[in-house]
Amino acid sequence: MRIILESTITCPICQHIETETMPINACEYFYNCKSCGELLKAQNGDCCVFCTYGNTPCPSLL
Repeated sequence: MRIILESTITCPICQHIETETMPINACEYFYNCKSCGELLKAQNGDCCVFCTYGNTPCPSLL
């Protein structure tokens, strides 16, 4: 199984799209949108912002 560490996050406020590298040794609970500055938080039930706003599941779910 190949682990994908790149995920594209879409800001729900301004729709800005940014590709980021996911950490393999920690969950990222918060993310600042690089366009509007909104602090994105993982939704209840999701382990990180990549699971909530990204297009690729985080490595901890694989």
